[in-house]
Amino acid sequence: VIDGISTKQYKDRDWDTYRNNRIGFVFQSYNLIPHQTVLANVELALTLSGVSPAERKERAITALREVGLGDHINKRPNQLSGGQMQRVAIARALINDPEILLADEPTGALDSTTSVQIMKLLTQIADDRLVVMVTHNPELAEQYANRIVNLRDGVVVGDTNPFDPSTGDMRVSEKDVKKTSMSFLTA
Repeated sequence: VIDGISTKQYKDRDWDTYRNNRIGFVFQSYNLIPHQTVLANVELALTLSGVSPAERKERAITALREVGLGDHINKRPNQLSGGQMQRVAIARALINDPEILLADEPTGALDSTTSVQIMKLLTQIADDRLVVMVTHNPELAEQYANRIVNLRDGVVVGDTNPFDPSTGDMRVSEKDVKKTSMSFLTA
């Protein structure tokens, strides 16, 4: 059940739509397209959403400014540092204004100074959406997270702030969800 709606009857397309509109993904490897500009890499996330080219560009520029890369929109990924490439990946993940941001080892390939910058950015992002981050760095988690769930072999072995359904916020929010669309040109 998601937002009061059963997912029992969800088909692959329904899950695709859910992921595309409600979840942003950030990975340890940035998954940027080397021959595309920073702007084009971020715009790509909106291509499947059926957003017009003008709106894609405007939203991508806004997202890049929010992560401090407004001056780098015409650069290629190989012209950026690791931290800058990770911020491009974060901007791409945020472009659809997802309710949830999933970050898989977002600082794993970065030095400690850049890791702190990325963690501060993720902390700001967490002010208005859920950020779930996977890390093997317990010090980083302890310093920045407000909840730490420890797993061992896929089993929860610790939770610093377990959810209590009797006191939890169970509000259902409505959000305009557009179906994912792909044409021959965007495939």
